[in-house]
Amino acid sequence: MEATATEVTVGEPPKIPMELPFPARKPVNELSVEEMVAKSIVPVKKEFMCPAPNRLTSDNNGPSGDAVPVPTTASAPVIKEKKSKRQLKRERIQEKQSTRNLCPMVAKTGKADSCPYNDKCRFSHDIEAFKDQKPADLEGICPFEGDEGPCPYGLACRYLGTHKTDVALGTPNARKNAEVNGLKKDVQRLLWKNKMKFPKADATLKVLGLMGAAKSKKTPEADNGEENQTVSNGSNVTNGNGCGETGTQPIVENECCPEVPEKVEDSNGADDPRPLKKGKSLTDETCDSIKETNGASLTEKDLDASGAQLESLSTVGHIETDKSLNLRPREKKLIDFRDKLYLAPLTTVGNLPFRRVCKVLGADITCGEMAMCTNLLQGQAAEWALLRRHVSEDLFGVQICGAYPDTVARAAELIEQECTVDFIDINMGCPIDAVVNKGAGSALLSKPMRMKNVIQAVSTTVDIPITIKARTSYFEGRSRIDSVIADIGKWGANAATIHGRSRQQRYIKQADWEYIYQCTRKAPDTFQVLGNGDIFTFSDWKKHKSDCPELSSCMIARGALVKPWLFTEIKEQRDWDISSGERLNILKDYVRFGLEHWGSDTKGVETVRHFLLEWLSYTYRYVPLGLLEVIPQKLNWRPPAYYGRDDLETLMASESAVDWIRISEMLLGKVPDGFTFSPKHKSNAFDKAENG
Repeated sequence: MEATATEVTVGEPPKIPMELPFPARKPVNELSVEEMVAKSIVPVKKEFMCPAPNRLTSDNNGPSGDAVPVPTTASAPVIKEKKSKRQLKRERIQEKQSTRNLCPMVAKTGKADSCPYNDKCRFSHDIEAFKDQKPADLEGICPFEGDEGPCPYGLACRYLGTHKTDVALGTPNARKNAEVNGLKKDVQRLLWKNKMKFPKADATLKVLGLMGAAKSKKTPEADNGEENQTVSNGSNVTNGNGCGETGTQPIVENECCPEVPEKVEDSNGADDPRPLKKGKSLTDETCDSIKETNGASLTEKDLDASGAQLESLSTVGHIETDKSLNLRPREKKLIDFRDKLYLAPLTTVGNLPFRRVCKVLGADITCGEMAMCTNLLQGQAAEWALLRRHVSEDLFGVQICGAYPDTVARAAELIEQECTVDFIDINMGCPIDAVVNKGAGSALLSKPMRMKNVIQAVSTTVDIPITIKARTSYFEGRSRIDSVIADIGKWGANAATIHGRSRQQRYIKQADWEYIYQCTRKAPDTFQVLGNGDIFTFSDWKKHKSDCPELSSCMIARGALVKPWLFTEIKEQRDWDISSGERLNILKDYVRFGLEHWGSDTKGVETVRHFLLEWLSYTYRYVPLGLLEVIPQKLNWRPPAYYGRDDLETLMASESAVDWIRISEMLLGKVPDGFTFSPKHKSNAFDKAENG
């Protein structure tokens, strides 16, 4: 029998069968409702579905034609020229002196000779040149119009045409500031010079055995022949064991502490300037009676044995010049979180104007964005801006993040002294690499002893209630929060919020609420536990509260970013089919609050635009209730391309940053030439083809 062979012509490629080994993917608009839900796609009604929109090209890339340049993928990356620090400083000075930057004093008064610095001023005093190049006024009314006194931005205001003509320029501004918790200049200078004193924190750290060896820093007095003094603000001197290698605090200006001796020798012979006192305090007696291990942390047995000393410290160890009584830990004011709507601290978007919007829509508790303790102790103005509070925030807290007890305790004491807050939240769940690599955030979950030291140090230092926010664990299944949830209250915390994901998960998969319930039932009855994760509708809130009555409340995070009216839905127990016009009114409120916060001049307007665009990178994920096949929408569902019930609703549903910019232009006018935007939190929230 002859073997048959397949004839193959030389030079011809082999024939490939047309059948693919896997089925072709269906278009989204051809999927059934069940298939869309299974694929985590929002099931939009078929009549509103549309194919993927035709993307704009570089010839027509924005509402203003050439406002948003679109980078081409084939172009090589632009290499920026490296400039020296001196050159960058010179350019900054020249930019300030340009006619675009009018002197604030000249702008407020309208007189070129009103600036006390005259020719030495860093800003321009040419009023006519400034008016010639100033952008056109925006539509609307100045956000400061109607308040007491003239607009603080004067000629620089982008709503100058709406200012009252009968208000004389140069009138002192009598407007009452609606924001508090600003950083005072004298405090900032002390922080810059590393001369801020922290008597309460240092006394607490000494009792806990967390005060390490002193580090000396030569002060200006030493150059005059005087002896060196120890200077430290605890911002960056810590060792790997969580014990601060910090020295005692320096002597600052004599008017602040006139009776402090220039030098006091302690039992070890080290320089130890003491706080103001008339006799030896019980704090010092307690410190002398506790065995310290050369700066290392005490053992569990030692810490338990020193419970009485800690209670004594919280009662009489604090420096009180008015002789008032201090509160014992059990006598501190406690915050009742039960059944209150708590807006989570949200990075970037959770700014003061956004919190004001959420307060109007029904939020009960607000919390500032996460602030790094080291930056606060260094007097960085940008970090202190995160602590700002509006008077409408009647129950307000700040969230701080640090890796070591000394750093966090000193930051907490500084906040108690300089700010008005109702509670301090310690972040123990941040998954960001830059935070975790420093030992802060969720890295503390893998070190229970350091976690304990941080909570004890802060709660004993300040009289403000302390809460923590943590994830389930660092790695999945290891160092879980339920192993210490029963002890967190004993360490001094008032409440704990548990995000139902591990650090390893980030935001993958849904939050594990069964584990949150387990932790809640393990906690003592007097300790409040709050849950966090994937709350997007009032039914989510209601289910978690009914499944675990012991749960005090639920913190709302990303759900508020996508639909801030969620607070209204929960309070009214309904799903709100909000219209595009109502959503636009919420954005208008945000813009007005933003102008009041960042300013109504050109710089303030562009700052408001930037944060508005960051927020719009979340709000487009909301699909109107009337367009859904399945109610309600889940947070992890991805919205498909669809048409809204009107043009504005369709525009708000766009995932393109070009359309977000178009919305911002409806509220804040045309963007500057060469303006580009790329969201900070990308996570598939923008179109790569258009936005690079």
